[in-house]
Amino acid sequence: MSRIAYVNGRYVPLRNAFVNVEDRGFQFADGVYEVFPVYAGRIVNGDWHMQRLAQSLQGLRIEWPISSRIVSAILPEILRRNRITAGGMIYLQITRGASPRNHMFPGAAVPPTLVLIARPVNMAARHAQAQTGVRVITVPETRWTRRDIKSVALLPNMLAKQRAAEAGAAEALFVNDRGIVTECAASTFWIIRADGSLMTHPLGHDILPGVTRRAVLALAGEMGLKVVEQEFGLPEAMAAREAFLTSATNFVMPVTQIDAQIIGNGAPGAQSMALRQAYIAKLEKIY
Repeated sequence: MSRIAYVNGRYVPLRNAFVNVEDRGFQFADGVYEVFPVYAGRIVNGDWHMQRLAQSLQGLRIEWPISSRIVSAILPEILRRNRITAGGMIYLQITRGASPRNHMFPGAAVPPTLVLIARPVNMAARHAQAQTGVRVITVPETRWTRRDIKSVALLPNMLAKQRAAEAGAAEALFVNDRGIVTECAASTFWIIRADGSLMTHPLGHDILPGVTRRAVLALAGEMGLKVVEQEFGLPEAMAAREAFLTSATNFVMPVTQIDAQIIGNGAPGAQSMALRQAYIAKLEKIY
Protein backbone atom coordinates (compact mmCIF):
# COMPACT_ATOMS: atom_id res chain seq x y z
CA MET A 1 0.00 0.00 0.00
CA SER A 2 1.26 3.47 -0.89
CA ARG A 3 1.97 5.57 2.18
CA ILE A 4 0.11 8.87 2.48
CA ALA A 5 1.54 12.17 3.71
CA TYR A 6 -0.12 15.45 4.65
CA VAL A 7 1.56 18.53 3.16
CA ASN A 8 0.12 22.02 3.64
CA GLY A 9 -3.53 21.08 3.49
CA ARG A 10 -3.37 18.10 1.12
CA TYR A 11 -3.15 14.35 1.58
CA VAL A 12 -0.78 13.05 -1.09
CA PRO A 13 1.11 9.81 -1.82
CA LEU A 14 4.44 9.93 -0.02
CA ARG A 15 6.30 9.70 -3.33
CA ASN A 16 4.64 12.99 -4.36
CA ALA A 17 5.13 14.80 -1.04
CA PHE A 18 7.38 17.82 -1.61
CA VAL A 19 8.14 21.20 -0.07
CA ASN A 20 9.73 24.28 -1.62
CA VAL A 21 13.55 24.21 -1.95
CA GLU A 22 13.59 27.59 -0.21
CA ASP A 23 11.77 26.27 2.81
CA ARG A 24 13.57 27.58 5.89
CA GLY A 25 13.52 24.15 7.48
CA PHE A 26 15.70 22.94 4.61
CA GLN A 27 18.02 25.95 4.55
CA PHE A 28 18.26 26.96 8.22
CA ALA A 29 16.76 24.07 10.25
CA ASP A 30 14.21 26.76 11.14
CA GLY A 31 11.48 24.50 12.37
CA VAL A 32 10.21 22.16 15.04
CA TYR A 33 8.89 18.62 15.07
CA GLU A 34 6.94 16.23 17.23
CA VAL A 35 6.69 12.44 17.27
CA PHE A 36 3.34 11.01 18.32
CA PRO A 37 3.60 7.34 19.39
CA VAL A 38 0.83 4.98 18.39
CA TYR A 39 -0.20 1.92 20.38
CA ALA A 40 -2.99 -0.43 19.27
CA GLY A 41 -3.80 2.07 16.53
CA ARG A 42 -4.32 4.97 18.93
CA ILE A 43 -2.18 7.99 19.74
CA VAL A 44 -0.49 7.83 23.14
CA ASN A 45 -0.32 10.94 25.37
CA GLY A 46 -1.54 13.06 22.47
CA ASP A 47 -2.45 16.10 24.58
CA TRP A 48 1.00 16.21 26.16
CA HIS A 49 2.68 15.97 22.76
CA MET A 50 0.51 18.83 21.48
CA GLN A 51 1.48 20.91 24.53
CA ARG A 52 5.17 20.33 23.84
CA LEU A 53 4.68 21.20 20.17
CA ALA A 54 3.09 24.49 21.21
CA GLN A 55 6.02 25.22 23.53
CA SER A 56 8.53 24.48 20.76
CA LEU A 57 6.70 26.77 18.34
CA GLN A 58 6.66 29.51 20.95
CA GLY A 59 10.37 28.99 21.61
CA LEU A 60 11.20 29.66 17.93
CA ARG A 61 8.43 32.27 17.51
CA ILE A 62 6.73 30.29 14.74
CA GLU A 63 2.98 30.64 14.30
CA TRP A 64 0.64 27.68 13.97
CA PRO A 65 0.01 27.11 10.23
CA ILE A 66 -3.54 26.10 11.12
CA SER A 67 -5.26 25.89 14.47
CA SER A 68 -4.04 23.31 16.96
CA ARG A 69 -7.60 21.93 17.00
CA ILE A 70 -7.40 21.14 13.28
CA VAL A 71 -3.93 19.64 13.68
CA SER A 72 -5.37 17.34 16.36
CA ALA A 73 -8.06 16.25 13.89
CA ILE A 74 -5.49 15.47 11.19
CA LEU A 75 -3.56 13.08 13.45
CA PRO A 76 -6.11 10.22 13.52
CA GLU A 77 -6.90 10.80 9.85
CA ILE A 78 -3.28 10.28 8.79
CA LEU A 79 -3.33 7.03 10.78
CA ARG A 80 -6.53 5.93 9.07
CA ARG A 81 -5.23 6.70 5.59
CA ASN A 82 -2.06 4.74 6.29
CA ARG A 83 -4.01 1.85 7.86
CA ILE A 84 -1.95 1.81 11.03
CA THR A 85 -3.92 -0.29 13.47
CA ALA A 86 -1.15 -1.58 15.75
CA GLY A 87 2.15 0.05 16.77
CA GLY A 88 3.33 3.08 14.89
CA MET A 89 4.31 6.72 14.95
CA ILE A 90 3.31 10.04 13.41
CA TYR A 91 6.06 12.51 12.55
CA LEU A 92 4.87 16.13 12.42
CA GLN A 93 7.06 19.03 11.31
CA ILE A 94 6.34 22.74 11.18
CA THR A 95 8.83 25.19 9.68
CA ARG A 96 8.71 28.95 9.31
CA GLY A 97 7.85 28.47 5.65
CA ALA A 98 9.40 29.17 2.25
CA SER A 99 10.89 32.55 1.35
CA PRO A 100 13.99 33.92 -0.42
CA ARG A 101 17.04 32.99 1.66
CA ASN A 102 17.65 35.57 4.37
CA HIS A 103 18.74 35.06 7.96
CA MET A 104 16.03 37.37 9.29
CA PHE A 105 12.46 36.12 9.70
CA PRO A 106 10.26 36.59 6.62
CA GLY A 107 7.15 38.73 6.90
CA ALA A 108 3.85 37.58 8.29
CA ALA A 109 2.61 36.88 4.74
CA VAL A 110 4.79 33.76 4.55
CA PRO A 111 2.75 30.80 5.86
CA PRO A 112 4.49 28.12 7.93
CA THR A 113 4.95 24.71 6.34
CA LEU A 114 3.14 21.74 7.89
CA VAL A 115 4.04 18.13 7.07
CA LEU A 116 2.85 14.88 8.65
CA ILE A 117 3.87 11.33 7.84
CA ALA A 118 2.96 8.08 9.57
CA ARG A 119 4.54 4.65 9.62
CA PRO A 120 4.21 1.39 11.53
CA VAL A 121 6.67 0.46 14.29
CA ASN A 122 7.60 -3.14 15.04
CA MET A 123 6.75 -3.20 18.73
CA ALA A 124 7.51 -6.92 19.00
CA ALA A 125 11.14 -6.15 18.14
CA ARG A 126 11.22 -3.44 20.84
CA HIS A 127 9.79 -5.86 23.39
CA ALA A 128 12.41 -8.47 22.47
CA GLN A 129 15.17 -5.88 22.81
CA ALA A 130 13.95 -4.98 26.29
CA GLN A 131 14.42 -8.58 27.44
CA THR A 132 18.19 -8.31 26.99
CA GLY A 133 18.63 -4.57 27.53
CA VAL A 134 20.73 -2.20 25.47
CA ARG A 135 24.24 -0.77 25.52
CA VAL A 136 24.93 2.96 25.30
CA ILE A 137 28.15 4.86 24.66
CA THR A 138 29.06 8.28 26.01
CA VAL A 139 29.72 11.26 23.75
CA PRO A 140 30.64 14.89 24.49
CA GLU A 141 27.75 17.36 24.73
CA THR A 142 27.98 19.41 21.52
CA ARG A 143 24.41 20.63 21.10
CA TRP A 144 23.02 24.16 21.29
CA THR A 145 21.89 25.57 24.63
CA ARG A 146 18.10 25.41 24.03
CA ARG A 147 17.65 21.68 23.98
CA ASP A 148 14.21 22.07 25.54
CA ILE A 149 12.96 23.18 22.11
CA LYS A 150 12.25 20.18 19.86
CA SER A 151 14.00 21.74 16.89
CA VAL A 152 14.77 20.00 13.60
CA ALA A 153 18.43 21.09 14.07
CA LEU A 154 19.53 17.57 15.00
CA LEU A 155 23.00 17.32 13.46
CA PRO A 156 24.80 16.59 16.79
CA ASN A 157 22.14 14.01 17.69
CA MET A 158 22.48 12.35 14.29
CA LEU A 159 26.26 12.18 14.53
CA ALA A 160 26.01 10.77 18.05
CA LYS A 161 23.52 8.08 17.00
CA GLN A 162 25.72 7.16 14.05
CA ARG A 163 28.73 6.86 16.35
CA ALA A 164 26.70 4.61 18.64
CA ALA A 165 25.56 2.43 15.75
CA GLU A 166 29.14 2.03 14.51
CA ALA A 167 30.14 0.96 18.04
CA GLY A 168 27.35 -1.62 18.17
CA ALA A 169 25.38 0.37 20.74
CA ALA A 170 21.73 1.36 20.75
CA GLU A 171 22.11 4.93 21.98
CA ALA A 172 24.56 7.75 22.65
CA LEU A 173 24.63 9.38 26.08
CA PHE A 174 25.62 13.05 26.19
CA VAL A 175 28.01 14.13 28.95
CA ASN A 176 28.71 17.86 29.30
CA ASP A 177 32.00 19.60 30.02
CA ARG A 178 31.30 19.39 33.78
CA GLY A 179 30.98 15.63 33.58
CA ILE A 180 27.19 15.77 34.01
CA VAL A 181 25.02 13.27 32.18
CA THR A 182 22.22 15.12 30.38
CA GLU A 183 20.23 12.80 28.09
CA CYS A 184 20.62 10.53 25.10
CA ALA A 185 20.51 11.45 21.43
CA ALA A 186 16.86 10.44 21.14
CA SER A 187 15.73 9.50 24.65
CA THR A 188 15.70 10.43 28.32
CA PHE A 189 18.25 8.69 30.55
CA TRP A 190 17.49 7.41 34.07
CA ILE A 191 19.35 5.56 36.78
CA ILE A 192 18.13 3.60 39.77
CA ARG A 193 20.26 4.05 42.87
CA ALA A 194 21.10 1.52 45.56
CA ASP A 195 18.14 2.67 47.69
CA GLY A 196 15.71 2.01 44.82
CA SER A 197 15.07 5.67 44.01
CA LEU A 198 14.90 6.82 40.40
CA MET A 199 17.08 9.72 39.24
CA THR A 200 16.95 11.74 36.05
CA HIS A 201 18.20 15.14 34.95
CA PRO A 202 15.89 18.05 35.92
CA LEU A 203 13.97 19.97 33.29
CA GLY A 204 15.44 23.18 31.93
CA HIS A 205 17.27 24.32 28.83
CA ASP A 206 19.69 21.37 29.03
CA ILE A 207 17.27 18.58 28.08
CA LEU A 208 14.13 17.96 26.10
CA PRO A 209 11.00 17.71 28.26
CA GLY A 210 10.26 14.12 27.26
CA VAL A 211 6.60 13.19 27.14
CA THR A 212 7.38 9.56 28.04
CA ARG A 213 9.57 10.99 30.83
CA ARG A 214 6.50 12.85 32.08
CA ALA A 215 4.36 9.71 31.87
CA VAL A 216 6.94 7.60 33.72
CA LEU A 217 7.23 10.24 36.45
CA ALA A 218 3.46 9.98 36.97
CA LEU A 219 3.60 6.18 36.85
CA ALA A 220 6.43 6.05 39.39
CA GLY A 221 4.30 8.14 41.73
CA GLU A 222 1.42 5.71 41.35
CA MET A 223 3.79 2.83 42.12
CA GLY A 224 5.09 4.55 45.25
CA LEU A 225 8.61 4.98 43.88
CA LYS A 226 10.80 7.87 44.92
CA VAL A 227 12.04 10.04 42.04
CA VAL A 228 14.86 12.57 42.29
CA GLU A 229 15.17 15.11 39.47
CA GLN A 230 18.77 16.13 39.95
CA GLU A 231 22.05 16.39 38.04
CA PHE A 232 24.41 13.42 38.34
CA GLY A 233 27.79 12.59 36.90
CA LEU A 234 29.02 9.73 34.76
CA PRO A 235 30.66 7.86 37.69
CA GLU A 236 27.29 7.76 39.48
CA ALA A 237 25.60 6.49 36.32
CA MET A 238 28.14 3.72 35.92
CA ALA A 239 27.78 2.72 39.56
CA ALA A 240 23.97 2.64 39.40
CA ARG A 241 22.04 -0.44 40.41
CA GLU A 242 20.01 -0.16 37.20
CA ALA A 243 19.64 2.24 34.28
CA PHE A 244 17.04 2.71 31.57
CA LEU A 245 15.92 4.96 28.72
CA THR A 246 12.49 6.37 27.97
CA SER A 247 11.19 7.55 24.61
CA ALA A 248 8.02 7.65 22.55
CA THR A 249 8.52 4.30 20.83
CA ASN A 250 10.87 2.54 23.28
CA PHE A 251 8.64 3.15 26.32
CA VAL A 252 10.98 2.01 29.15
CA MET A 253 14.13 0.36 27.80
CA PRO A 254 16.65 -1.17 30.23
CA VAL A 255 20.32 -0.22 29.83
CA THR A 256 22.79 -2.95 30.73
CA GLN A 257 26.09 -1.33 29.72
CA ILE A 258 27.60 2.17 29.45
CA ASP A 259 30.79 2.15 27.37
CA ALA A 260 32.74 -0.81 28.83
CA GLN A 261 31.02 -0.65 32.23
CA ILE A 262 28.40 -3.32 32.95
CA ILE A 263 25.40 -1.96 34.86
CA GLY A 264 24.26 -4.13 37.76
CA ASN A 265 24.64 -7.77 36.82
CA GLY A 266 24.51 -7.08 33.10
CA ALA A 267 20.86 -8.06 32.72
CA PRO A 268 17.75 -5.85 32.64
CA GLY A 269 17.00 -4.80 36.21
CA ALA A 270 13.88 -5.97 38.00
CA GLN A 271 12.71 -2.46 38.77
CA SER A 272 13.24 -1.23 35.20
CA MET A 273 11.29 -4.18 33.85
CA ALA A 274 8.51 -3.63 36.39
CA LEU A 275 8.23 -0.03 35.21
CA ARG A 276 8.12 -1.16 31.59
CA GLN A 277 5.44 -3.75 32.28
CA ALA A 278 3.38 -1.25 34.27
CA TYR A 279 3.69 1.33 31.48
CA ILE A 280 2.49 -1.14 28.85
CA ALA A 281 -0.31 -2.37 31.11
CA LYS A 282 -1.50 1.20 31.50
CA LEU A 283 -1.46 1.72 27.73
CA GLU A 284 -3.50 -1.43 27.24
CA LYS A 285 -6.00 -0.30 29.84
CA ILE A 286 -6.37 3.23 28.46
CA TYR A 287 -6.03 2.63 24.74
